[in-house]
Amino acid sequence: MPMPDNFQELQYAFTRHIRDPEHEPAPVDIEDRRMAIYRRLLFKNIANFLAGSFPVLRKVIPDARWEAMARDYFMHHQARTPLFPRMPQEFLEYLEHERDVADDPPWLRELAHYEWMETATAIDPREIDWQGIDPSGDLLEGVPALNPLANPLVYQWPVHKISPDYMPSAPPEQPTYLVIYRDADDRVGFMELNPVSARLLELILSEPDTGRNLLTRIAAELNHPDPEVVIRGGTGTLRILQERNILLGTRI
Repeated sequence: MPMPDNFQELQYAFTRHIRDPEHEPAPVDIEDRRMAIYRRLLFKNIANFLAGSFPVLRKVIPDARWEAMARDYFMHHQARTPLFPRMPQEFLEYLEHERDVADDPPWLRELAHYEWMETATAIDPREIDWQGIDPSGDLLEGVPALNPLANPLVYQWPVHKISPDYMPSAPPEQPTYLVIYRDADDRVGFMELNPVSARLLELILSEPDTGRNLLTRIAAELNHPDPEVVIRGGTGTLRILQERNILLGTRI
């Protein structure tokens, strides 16, 4: 391969070889020993960063398969940002829109999304704004205020339980409802929800109303014979959500 006259062309040749050394020749006049350093260093940095960003995914994927997946990402994905903290999102884009390997675990993409959401919640530049919030407000008679750093999620697979000792082959009958959040002390956590509490959070987010009205609506949706039972149970749920900082209080 002749040495390109244009330095940018040389850069492109260099990076093409670094990404895919088996199929793209290295620029001439560069000692292979030196190129080997770059080949190892760049790929190792990418693979190690991804492993740190998706620790559960890394644990449940065998070494050879993980290396092949990281290599395929490194070779083919065209990242839209050079920022390392955003690389997990780039990897998620690759998994969701570019990777098509039949024998990948069926829960791979959902697990990666769950782990990315933990990172995204941690690095979200927003802070909790307490203006217009009454932390001591009545969650039943007032309008509950959702923490803006709380992200309700629904998955087909129980992603929060997947581990080397638990890798399900079939999804459960009921979806997995979770909320990932960052509290007032900047700690990231998650809470598993049931369908009723998930619906409650959905309504708080999309159609704000008093806690009582929202729970009454849910009781009607369930066709429950005694709405007060739903309201009493929902009141306890509202308190738990506030204890976790998923709810901040009520709107003033």
